[in-house]
Amino acid sequence: MDPLCMAHPGPRKKQPRKMKPSMASRPYDIKFRDLVLFILEKKMGATRRTFLMELARRKGFQVEDELSESVTHLVAENNSGSDVWEWLQDHNMKVSSRLEILDVSWLIECMRAGKPVELTGKYQLTVRRNNSVDPNAGPQKTPLPAVKNISQYACQRRTTLNNHNRIFTDAFDIMAENFEFRENEMTCLAFMRASSVLKSLPFTILCIKDIQGIPCLGDKVKSIIEEIIEDGESSEVKAVLNDERYQSFKLFTSVFGVGLKTSEKWFRMGYRTLSKIRADKTLKFTSMQKAGFLYYEDLVSCVTRAEAEAISVLVKETVRTFLPDAFITITGGFRRGKQTGHDVDFLITSPGTTEEEENQLLPKVINVWERKGLLLYYDFVESTFEKFKTPSRKVDALDHFPKCFLIFKLHHQRVDDAQASWQEGKAWKAIRVDLVVCPYECRAFALLGWTGSRQFERDLRRYATHERKMMLDNHALYDKKKRIFLKAESEEDIFAHLGLDYIDPWERNA
Repeated sequence: MDPLCMAHPGPRKKQPRKMKPSMASRPYDIKFRDLVLFILEKKMGATRRTFLMELARRKGFQVEDELSESVTHLVAENNSGSDVWEWLQDHNMKVSSRLEILDVSWLIECMRAGKPVELTGKYQLTVRRNNSVDPNAGPQKTPLPAVKNISQYACQRRTTLNNHNRIFTDAFDIMAENFEFRENEMTCLAFMRASSVLKSLPFTILCIKDIQGIPCLGDKVKSIIEEIIEDGESSEVKAVLNDERYQSFKLFTSVFGVGLKTSEKWFRMGYRTLSKIRADKTLKFTSMQKAGFLYYEDLVSCVTRAEAEAISVLVKETVRTFLPDAFITITGGFRRGKQTGHDVDFLITSPGTTEEEENQLLPKVINVWERKGLLLYYDFVESTFEKFKTPSRKVDALDHFPKCFLIFKLHHQRVDDAQASWQEGKAWKAIRVDLVVCPYECRAFALLGWTGSRQFERDLRRYATHERKMMLDNHALYDKKKRIFLKAESEEDIFAHLGLDYIDPWERNA
């Protein structure tokens, strides 16, 4: 059996669900206008055909629902050239003389490449119009990309923003979030790891055999993959999306300052909307939650790269009035190449500064912005660095640096970008900003830790502990065997200490 073709084990009792019309008719940009595809349902089945059509359209191909003279490439599965020609004759189809009749393996290779691949004999189904068929015209087999060497650790995988398996990873992210809301850490992590490993794959999963040899995919994960392949969606994921508790927690935690405990309290009190919560005068909100409600519409909208760059200019201007030699770096998703985010993180460090200067910097910056009317809210966290001895054993441990979580008032004229996401009629936008100040000798560790992604950092620390007998966090790298701290001037030095190939920030989107 061709590993690139879906196995057909025989008739099932369960009837495949039909795809929603909205999924089939969703508009996509057409990148390859010289090609018009038609996928033959014969021997393939309606569900798999719909799945492949949707996938091809997402990749920029023009796919027709019906065969016409405009079609340039007909794709078939488990059919010989004569089978296809017989189907054309039975249906009295008039087709162009330039029509290419191809095995599905050609389409699969196009999906993996993200563009049309060269037509060679191994993909073409030869058709002789006198019904004598070329004995070598049957579907040719294309080898599955090697998956044997995929690591269980995200820090040993290169993961760009080019996700070939979004239909699956979106489903796993929803499942992970649901179990996080239910404080089921183990199951949440299982789905997070599954999502992470699929994001790193250089090809699209089209059948269940494609995942053989891939780590971090348990039975529950595999069953969801199989159902999505067969039905185009997962009944379990759909049930989560329709679950009242999930919907409520998703809504409540979208408010700045609201965590799981508060969400649980509000849900048990019977609240299901933010308007009812706001209207209840008996509820007491923290100052952070008050700001979260007050600027809710701005804070739940995406921050664009142009907005992040505009804030970066302001941060650098203000910080360098106090520390002229300071290095100020945008971290988080924007450093990993994302064009939008939920907030903007900055790491600040300066050579030759004293501990007192580092601790006083953020209060000075806050004071300047308050006088200028640029701060809508702030929460300053003082340094606890004197408590630091060795890196934490916890993979999600917070660091001890002084930091400030704030809501910044960004004025429209600061942003030279038509794509900036402003509410109509407003001259400014509230944007979440995090500022972190670290000692210069810790800069490489802090930069690595604050760049993310979350799963990349988790696995990096897990790898250090389990594979290298070391302890890593945002402050330092400690060798437990030698009982020494390992110095690092750059992120590359940290990877080298761990015996890992260096992975650039834009390849850490795990």
